[in-house]
Amino acid sequence: MKKKTEKKRKIVVVMPAYCAAATLGDVIDRVSKKDMERIYKVIIVNDGSIDKTREVALSLKKRYGKIQLIDHETNKGYGAAQKTGYRQALKDGADIIILLHSDGQYAPELMLELTKPIEEGKADVVMGSRMLIKGGALKGNMPLYKYIGNRFLTFCENLAYGMNLSEYHSGYMLYSRKALETIPIEKLSNTFHFDGEMLIVSGKKGLRVVEMPIPTRYAGEKSHLNPIKYGLDVFRVIFRNFMGKYNF
Repeated sequence: MKKKTEKKRKIVVVMPAYCAAATLGDVIDRVSKKDMERIYKVIIVNDGSIDKTREVALSLKKRYGKIQLIDHETNKGYGAAQKTGYRQALKDGADIIILLHSDGQYAPELMLELTKPIEEGKADVVMGSRMLIKGGALKGNMPLYKYIGNRFLTFCENLAYGMNLSEYHSGYMLYSRKALETIPIEKLSNTFHFDGEMLIVSGKKGLRVVEMPIPTRYAGEKSHLNPIKYGLDVFRVIFRNFMGKYNF
């Protein structure tokens, strides 16, 4: 008697893109043909870019077919772009949703490897962590001030949230459908702190968070993040948590 073939999970990639015309094409081109065949759709959310991000995305759509472009007329923020992509992914029936940055900082070659804990039923949320490989972040040219800031903020956040993560500041995140249906994403911020808030609420909701090591790559990409403001905002998030703002 033949064994019943297990249905493959529908994988959707969400890519927030703000002024990413110089890097977006390279990121997509680095996805292997085999991996692209496994992926159901790539949703690029053009978050009010003032460069040629939209034109690049449209040219990629012609080449790859399974790319969907969603435009924000104005810049709404990193978190808002994710929300738009996640809403569409859920509407498309996605089982696994991958957040992939459009600046090339996170290796697209690892996407399907990172889905394994979710596919095997061992995780609801997967975070690609740059801090699990000893010395890897600095070898990957993470600026020293960012490394020190990451370690210090993560220490404070673990104390505040009662979790034990290696970092809260990675942008390589993967979610099961269950996770995105459980977390009230519309109640979270539209800022760069959206990923961290997703981790906080995942912990509060009892979702299983698994960390997997990823390489660090800093190669002169243009950052739209102010490190001082970012650090102060992390403490605002900690304060909001203390005040019960994430007890949904």
